[in-house]
Amino acid sequence: MISTGAMTDPYLHLEEKLRLTRQSLELVEELGFGVALLTKSDRVLQDLDLLQRINEKTKAVVQITLTTMDDALCRKIEPRVSVTSQRLQVLAECQKRKIPTVVWLGPLLPFLTDSEENVEALLAACHKVGVKGIVNFGFGVTMREGNREYFYRQLDRLFPGMKERYIRVFGNRYECTSPANQKLMDLYHRRCEAYGILHQNHEVFAYLQEFEVKGEAEAEQLSLF
Repeated sequence: MISTGAMTDPYLHLEEKLRLTRQSLELVEELGFGVALLTKSDRVLQDLDLLQRINEKTKAVVQITLTTMDDALCRKIEPRVSVTSQRLQVLAECQKRKIPTVVWLGPLLPFLTDSEENVEALLAACHKVGVKGIVNFGFGVTMREGNREYFYRQLDRLFPGMKERYIRVFGNRYECTSPANQKLMDLYHRRCEAYGILHQNHEVFAYLQEFEVKGEAEAEQLSLF
């Protein structure tokens, strides 16, 4: 399994012109590997034909990050990427083509997106589009030096008064865990269990790393013995 997207989105705006990810997926298909890619962009739709062909031989997993069900809020906190409704459409299109999907839930920002209503809505949406598993490291956000200053400037610009609340609650902590984290984690595991969605991180990562052989490729492999 070849993974991409953990550090940089494989569907940057330049991908529309350069098609480097497309070329990489063509190599993946040609050489018989599986793939698991992670993105916040609906540009992945332009490569579903390739991903479907790879998935017919082995496994192609499309992973999408989700943070809020509110598109207007999404445009504020995640500018210049596809809004949530567009990402859910990606998941729905994958479902139609039997391409497995995984969602990365987070970061969910304390006092902005860490409500029970938001989490309930996101999980219900994941269930509706047949998500295989969800990766969740807890509800909150991490902030390094430099990154924190930028984040606070954006809070001042977009959510007046919110910076002071963050400073009062979190100070200079690296891990800014939602005060509602435990309640939300309980809700998260309970709902995923009811929906039949993988929700323990180690199980999801094991699935992502497992190479499968399908169809004609499986017959060819068995014929060796």
